[in-house]
Amino acid sequence: MRIADLLRSKGSTVATAEPGTPVRELLAALAEHNIGAMVVLAADESVAGIVSERDVVRRLNDRGAELLDAAVVEIMSTEVFTCAPDDSVDSLSVLMTERRIRHVPVVRDGRLVGIVSIGDVVKSRIKKLEEDQQQLEAYITQG
Repeated sequence: MRIADLLRSKGSTVATAEPGTPVRELLAALAEHNIGAMVVLAADESVAGIVSERDVVRRLNDRGAELLDAAVVEIMSTEVFTCAPDDSVDSLSVLMTERRIRHVPVVRDGRLVGIVSIGDVVKSRIKKLEEDQQQLEAYITQG
């Protein structure tokens, strides 16, 4: 299965933030959309970074409540691993496991076209296993 197939079934809408967005607003948006991370876009719409709940919690431990008024650019990860729509879900799974990341922006021609979470990868694997099981059961029962 390709990333494009996964996006077709889950959708390609991505919640994004600007580098200057206050962390307080970021947290409200994460809660509103019920998501764990947001892609941070530069002025030219390219991916500038990614910021997750985990990033916020770690920085809160260091800086305290003052962090809530800080800009997202101060806490976002700038080393962003991305994938392309034509990449396989299997290769993305390897990347997520090796790099210990849970959210990967999907980029085509330098533009954000979606995001895939570890949950999306797990769901696709479960779906594939269920399909394989059904095919095997049908094969066995047909003799």
